[in-house]
Amino acid sequence: MAAAGVGGADHPPPPPRPLVFAFYLTGHGFGHATRAIEVVRRLVAAGHEVHLATAVPEFVFTAEVRSPRLRIRRVLLDCGAVQADALTVDPLATLEKYRETAVVPRESILRAEVEWLGSIKADLVVSDVVPIVCRAAADAGIRSVCIGNFSWDFIYAEYIMGAGYHHRSIVWQIAEDYSNCDLLLRLPGYCPMPAFRDVIDVPLVVRGLRKSRSEVRKELGIEENAKVLVFNFGGQPAGWELKQEWLPDGWICLVCGASDSQDVPPNFIKLPKDAYTPDVMAASDCMLGKIGYGTASEALAYKLPFVFVRRDYFNEEPFLRNLLEHHQSSIEMIRRDFLSGHWKPYLLRAITLQPCYNGPINGGEVVAQLLQDTAAGKKCISDKFNGARRLQDAIVLGYQLQGAPGRDIGIPDWYSPSQTETGVGPTSKNVEMKGSGESCFEDFEILHGDLQELTDTMAFLKSLSGLNGNDLKSPENQPRERTAASVLFDWEKEIYVARAPGRLDVMGGIADYSGSLVLQAMPLREACHVAVQRNHPSKQKLWKQTQARQLENAGLVPVVQIVSFGSELSNRAPTFDMDVSDLMDGEKPICYEKAREFFSRDPSQKWAAYVAGTILVLMTELGVQFTDSMSILVSSAVPEGKGVSSSASVEVATMSAIAAAYGLNINPRDLALLCQKVENHVVGAPCGVMDQMTSACGEANKLLAMVCQPAEVKELVSIPTHMRFWGLDSGIRHSVGGGDYGSVRVGTYMGRKMIKCAASDLVSESLASKALVQSNCCKETGTDLLKSEAALEYLCNLPPHRYEAVYAKDIPDDITGDAFLEKYGDHSDTVTKIDPKRCYSVKAPTRHPVYENFRVETFKALLAAGDTDEQMSALGELMYQCHNSYSACGLGSDGTDRLVNLVQEMQHRKASEGGSPSLFGAKITGGGSGGTVCVIGKNCASSSEEIAEIQQRYKAATGYLPIVFEGSSPGAGKFGYLKIRRRQRPIA
Repeated sequence: MAAAGVGGADHPPPPPRPLVFAFYLTGHGFGHATRAIEVVRRLVAAGHEVHLATAVPEFVFTAEVRSPRLRIRRVLLDCGAVQADALTVDPLATLEKYRETAVVPRESILRAEVEWLGSIKADLVVSDVVPIVCRAAADAGIRSVCIGNFSWDFIYAEYIMGAGYHHRSIVWQIAEDYSNCDLLLRLPGYCPMPAFRDVIDVPLVVRGLRKSRSEVRKELGIEENAKVLVFNFGGQPAGWELKQEWLPDGWICLVCGASDSQDVPPNFIKLPKDAYTPDVMAASDCMLGKIGYGTASEALAYKLPFVFVRRDYFNEEPFLRNLLEHHQSSIEMIRRDFLSGHWKPYLLRAITLQPCYNGPINGGEVVAQLLQDTAAGKKCISDKFNGARRLQDAIVLGYQLQGAPGRDIGIPDWYSPSQTETGVGPTSKNVEMKGSGESCFEDFEILHGDLQELTDTMAFLKSLSGLNGNDLKSPENQPRERTAASVLFDWEKEIYVARAPGRLDVMGGIADYSGSLVLQAMPLREACHVAVQRNHPSKQKLWKQTQARQLENAGLVPVVQIVSFGSELSNRAPTFDMDVSDLMDGEKPICYEKAREFFSRDPSQKWAAYVAGTILVLMTELGVQFTDSMSILVSSAVPEGKGVSSSASVEVATMSAIAAAYGLNINPRDLALLCQKVENHVVGAPCGVMDQMTSACGEANKLLAMVCQPAEVKELVSIPTHMRFWGLDSGIRHSVGGGDYGSVRVGTYMGRKMIKCAASDLVSESLASKALVQSNCCKETGTDLLKSEAALEYLCNLPPHRYEAVYAKDIPDDITGDAFLEKYGDHSDTVTKIDPKRCYSVKAPTRHPVYENFRVETFKALLAAGDTDEQMSALGELMYQCHNSYSACGLGSDGTDRLVNLVQEMQHRKASEGGSPSLFGAKITGGGSGGTVCVIGKNCASSSEEIAEIQQRYKAATGYLPIVFEGSSPGAGKFGYLKIRRRQRPIA
């Protein structure tokens, strides 16, 4: 039920006695407090008693509501979101803080709240939106009502998938607490909230105005015709230095929440701490801030254009943003431009917006009446479609929890706000938009290349076809990434398309940077497609914010505009744009370190380093000059964080497409090495080269045998027809940019340096004595061998027997960074740095590549053996050994260990039953610390059945259903590129 009309002349008379409300308020942000004040004010004015339990400072309420009937109790029962700064949430710290605040002391909290509710004789518990108090109310036998536009189970779900999967029980506990609530009063711009049984939609709850626009401006000494910006980030963060030139000429900026020590330029005015923000907003021409319920609702209510800066891990934002954009009330300022002071284009564009929100804003009155009615025992009728909406909410939340960690999801087309918010209800038409009938890949003329019957490439072209700006239907209902992509290309000109697959690491893994032989399974069926178009800067189609920024350059500066499909929600912005000159330092490309800093400024756009980084590497390494503008569309089906080379596929596909567009003839091997530089030096991930090599050089249904010294393909090995490989995803996010992978690499290079120094010492000793036989460890060797080991470039060139006989005993288990640096100077790795304060494992990371190279050589030789169980068992044993070696290095994980153990159990169960096993081995892949497990087995139906059984057993134990990777496709080199142009449509 939409409750906009509640509170009118026909509402029931007030209850016969004053009521007592226990109002629990989260301490997260002032948006919750400001809307609570509006409700509390009306309850107190109606003669009721309100006990406010919150961690929000008391003055926030007493400055607005002065009454003995308002009593405030300081208590912390939830933690909201822990913020590293005004724009960044720390997901793991948030989950750990919530555990400390509400999980560990849960029983004592429930006892205390039940006792307190009884002591004040509460008639109703109101929560915005503290979870545990709903359970406390139920235990006390008191009805409870929640007010909000989101619930913490939805917010924390993304944190769990992105950073703290081991905290997943928190989401279920929160949802269970919310399920005890009798009624949810749901505000516009809401997120999915499936835990609530009954829901009533209410209008915006906003603070009313106290002064007119003229009165506010007169008090501040601002002329009526002056353009005024209100700067509202909920308190001025330290380190943000505001500059006069950031504003257009003649503009004034009103700064909310500035510190006493904050100095501002003459065109900025610091507002008093007690300034009434709604009046300030209504007296301004636009607002610059971050999206939250308070800022969004008041911007809508007072029709104030809102220039916002995206926040990281704030997954309430897309829903509020949709509400703002539907009413033409907002534009996004990318964080890079915000921090560098490039405000003018956004502000000038903002004042051209025509906000059109005309919905009711009497939510405070409506909510107060509903609370009064509920407390008095009246049954409030919820929406008749509540069951269907709750199911939709559950599907969205379930999709998020079951989705790939780190792989962002968009708001489904059918999940639209209620009719009371936007005037449009849920519709099935949206589902048809993405691929409706007449638009298909035949709309393009293929001028070069071959589809190779790849269905994903056909689907990508079909998606491109549906982006034609003239045909994009109902753009307000489209994800922003598709809206941005629809104006990315000039459809009359050629577009270049490249494709690069992910990969499954069979053997070799982290030994690649130590020069090992590696065996990479057939490139995966899942791949990344990239479309690139180049245009003269004067003819480049520009997004509005890019266009505004280019006005001062007369439109002649080359720009790069990138859209990444699949990054619509939360912490990853779907678009990125920059000037090509941003990658230049005078006449030369900027250094890689500066580039890494450039792309790291805005975490939500850090992904662009994988794409735009290819441009810098081509400029730096090959001297390519980019004088044209460039449009890039990235669409990847390779899931992130699974250890199947999602980043390499993006890099290889992007560089391949750019090379095609600019006529660069780069062979696949060299292209892979260039892409490794992108990842090592621009992104800052210390990976080896096998991922890029497989994505670039691999062939369907073949293993790529490669010696990583630095990248020499030995041969493509056909997989025997009697065997098969699968990838099973553990659901635990893997990252080669993580600390574990980097520290193991450092330990490996430390071990190499120790071995080289030890060999050098032995050489000196032998030359001094002129008698090698005097040294027991060197009885069977000569000076030349020691000299070669003293100059060891790749650790994998040291045979296991030499390692064990001469060096193993002197390699320590671990060593601190400062101790190593003092004794050895440096570890001679250009990709990683030693932290003097950190302790590094050395023995296991040193031993791993020495033995892994031997295991891979043996594995490769065994592939040519006959079709026997002994062959399969030997191959499987080598994989198990590799897995255990990863764990010894500290690169294992509970999830991957569990999957490997399930394969072992399946194998031994079959053997104990007297049958022949179908699965024979498994190992963690790639950089480890989560990700995917590679499984080897017979190519038969029973193997697939056992893989399915392992999936279900893993889900039963963890709640996560593993993704299965199977199937193969050609690498980027074999695919080549497509040169396409849209066919001319006949004139009707």
